[in-house]
Amino acid sequence: MASFRAQQSVNQRKTWMLLGSMFSLVAFVVYAVGLYFGQVGFSIVPIAVVIALVSVWGSYWASDKIVLTMTGAKVITEEDHPQLYNLVQEIVIASGLPMPKVAIVSDAAPNAFATGRNPEHGVIAFTTGLLEKMDREQIQGVVAHELAHVANRDTLVSAVAATTAGALALMSDLLIRMMWFGGNRQRNSGSNPLALVAALVALILAPIAATLLRSAISRRREALADATAIAYTRNPAGLRRALETLAEDSTVVNQKSTAVAHVWIESPLDARSTAKLFATHPPIEERIALLRKMENGQL
Repeated sequence: MASFRAQQSVNQRKTWMLLGSMFSLVAFVVYAVGLYFGQVGFSIVPIAVVIALVSVWGSYWASDKIVLTMTGAKVITEEDHPQLYNLVQEIVIASGLPMPKVAIVSDAAPNAFATGRNPEHGVIAFTTGLLEKMDREQIQGVVAHELAHVANRDTLVSAVAATTAGALALMSDLLIRMMWFGGNRQRNSGSNPLALVAALVALILAPIAATLLRSAISRRREALADATAIAYTRNPAGLRRALETLAEDSTVVNQKSTAVAHVWIESPLDARSTAKLFATHPPIEERIALLRKMENGQL
């Protein structure tokens, strides 16, 4: 278990480093705004940030309802599926977490997700395909992975990342529009032309960089959830076998919007059409290989 704790610590440190990079990017863009637009640019920054914060905070506060609606998940009771509830309760006891709501998505593709703004409002959902195609040990591994997302407050980290990326995209878009409509005429005439060009490039590239960082954070949270799940079950084989089943199954969930792709245990987006740097999940083969090493005592 020491190696799993070490894996958790590494992923946590890298996540916070990535978040720090995002905030550094915000600071750099604000500096670029001031350099290129002067006081006009600085005046628009708070407006853009407030709009981004309000929209993302609203999404975060109602994240469970939004995700359940977008995925078609229906909350069930213990009487509806006592075996699944029993598995969830086992991991709840092992993790010390509050009992989450349990939901089922009517979909033949095996998959699962977790949502909710904090452990007290956690929801974990499973497709009917996953419940049909996996045995008890595999489902236990999936339950532990999803509860790990709840325990690690991944929805909070994702909200922070999305807020930052949204603020950057909004600032860049508004300020570039200001440039085309004459905002550049109000910049300081004594500014270094090379610095002004650099500022403009920063405004154009910042949203792309923020998206890359947000995707990297999502990948780190998936790796962290894998390691945390093993700390709960003490059984790497269950989650490893579950991921192997997902890797072998070619079906994807019907609700595969990019807006909720990051919440699933396996991304429903076609990996071949998504550049690795923009992927929200680590390659499933890498996750399986890491779990196999842990299972064999190599980590």
